[in-house]
Amino acid sequence: MLTRTPERTLTEQLAERFAERIRSRLLPAGARLPSVRECARQQGVSPYTVVAAYDQLLAQGLVEARRQRGFYVRDYLQKVPETPADQAHVAIKNEADVPVSPLGTIGVRMSGSQINATALIRGMFHQASNKPQPGTGVFPPDWLEEARFMPAAVRKITASRALQDGSLSYGEPMGDAGLRQALSRRLAALNVPARPEQIMTTVGATHALDIVSRTLLKAGDPVMVEEPGWSVEFARLVALGMRVLPVPRGPDGPDLAVMARYCEAHAPKLFVSVSVLHNPTGYSLSPGSAHQILQLAQQHDFHIVEDDTYSHIAPDHATRLTALDGLRRTIYVNGFAKILAPNWRVGYLAAPPDLVERMLDTKLLSTLTTPSILEKALALCIDQGQLRRHAERMRLRLAQARSRSVQLALDAGCTFAAEPAGMFGWVETGVDTDMLAQRLLDEGYLIAPGALFHATRQPCTLMRINFTTTQNVAFWRVWSRVAREAGGPR
Repeated sequence: MLTRTPERTLTEQLAERFAERIRSRLLPAGARLPSVRECARQQGVSPYTVVAAYDQLLAQGLVEARRQRGFYVRDYLQKVPETPADQAHVAIKNEADVPVSPLGTIGVRMSGSQINATALIRGMFHQASNKPQPGTGVFPPDWLEEARFMPAAVRKITASRALQDGSLSYGEPMGDAGLRQALSRRLAALNVPARPEQIMTTVGATHALDIVSRTLLKAGDPVMVEEPGWSVEFARLVALGMRVLPVPRGPDGPDLAVMARYCEAHAPKLFVSVSVLHNPTGYSLSPGSAHQILQLAQQHDFHIVEDDTYSHIAPDHATRLTALDGLRRTIYVNGFAKILAPNWRVGYLAAPPDLVERMLDTKLLSTLTTPSILEKALALCIDQGQLRRHAERMRLRLAQARSRSVQLALDAGCTFAAEPAGMFGWVETGVDTDMLAQRLLDEGYLIAPGALFHATRQPCTLMRINFTTTQNVAFWRVWSRVAREAGGPR
C-alpha cells in the first residue's frame, strides 16, 4: 500500500507507480486504468488523490481521458494518427471467416492502438519483487544452479588453446563443428535426420526463428501461427511486416479446418508450430494431426518451422513434424536457455539442404558468427552425458512441482483449460486476468494474463502459470483474496 512520507505525497507515489508500469509496458497501450473510485478502493487513498495522480499522467502524455469511458494508456512511442475505422477496429475477418490480426509495419495492433513489438518482451525482464514469479517463462535460478558442469566445462575450454583460437578469429560461420556433431547425434535420438552440415548455431532459439523468417519471407507474406501462442512470436512477425494468421490450437494439434481455409484464401508461406509441450497449453501433437499438417504443406507449398524449445523436459518419443517429414519442408529450431540458463543464449536450427546456404547468409548479415567458447563447452557437456543427466533430474523435479502447483490451483477455485503437462499450466480463473495482473503487481507478483498469448489482445479470463514458481501457498492465498475482490472464485 502507498504510505505518506515528507518527501513524496500519495499523489506522486501513485502517479509514479502507474508511470513505471506504462513505460515498462506492463500496462500496454490501449489498457484502461481502474476507475477513480475503484483505484481509490484498491490503493487505500481518497478519490481526490487518484484524480490528481491521473492528472499528472495526463500531463506527462502517458494516458488519455475518453469522455464517459475513463482513462486509457496512450501509445506514446507511436505517433500514428488513427482513423475512425482504426478506432473501432479490434479484429478483421478474412474470406475464410476466421479472425486475422491486422497487418502493421511496426507493432501489434491491440484494441485500436499499436504496441511496439518489444513491449511483449520487456515484461520478461521485470522483477516485481524477490518472490517467486508465477508468470515467468524459465526455471528458478536455484534449479538452474544445479548445472554446475557448464561453468566447469567453460573453465576447461578456456584453460586450453581453444581460448586463444576462439578469441582471435570469428570462428566457423555455421557454428562450432564439435557442437554441430553432438547436436546431430542428439537429433538422431529424436528420429530427426540432420547431418552436421544441416545444423547452424544461433544466439538462442529466438534468433533461429528470426533467421528462418528473414530468409523465407518478405513483408506482407501471410504466416500461420498457433493461437494461443508465444506472445513474442506474434510481435516479432508483425514487426517484420508479416500478416499473422492465428490458428486455434487444440489437444491434438492446430485446427486443420482453419489451416485449410487459410491455405485456400491466402496461400501462406510458413506455419510456426510448437508441437511438443506447446506454450502455453502444454498440448503435444498427435501423429494423425502431424500427417495431415504435412499433407497440407505438400499440397499448398508452404514450409513449417517447428520450435522444440521444451524438448529437454519432453519425452523423446513425442511426435515431431521434422521426424516424420525428414527435414524436407520442415525446419527444426531449439535452444538451451530453458534447461541451462537464460543468458547463455546458445540455440540452433536444422534445415533442408537446399535452404542451408540462404539461412547462413541471413545469419552472417545479422551476427556474423556465434561465440565458439560457449559452444565448445556445451559440446563437451553433451558428449560426456552431463546435459542428459541434468535434464532427467529436472524432469523429475518438475513433475513433483507440477503436482503440488495443480493441487494448490484447484484448491484456490481455478480449473485447467488444458491437461497439465510440461512447465506451464493454462488456467481458467473466471476473472479478467489483465485486470488481475495489475492488482497482483501491487502484491509483488507478475502473472502472464491470457491476452498476451493471442494475436489480437482481447479481455481474457485465462492465465499461464509456471509450475515451478507456483508451489507456494502464499501466492495462492494472495491470488484468492485479490480474485474475490474482483468478483472471482470464492
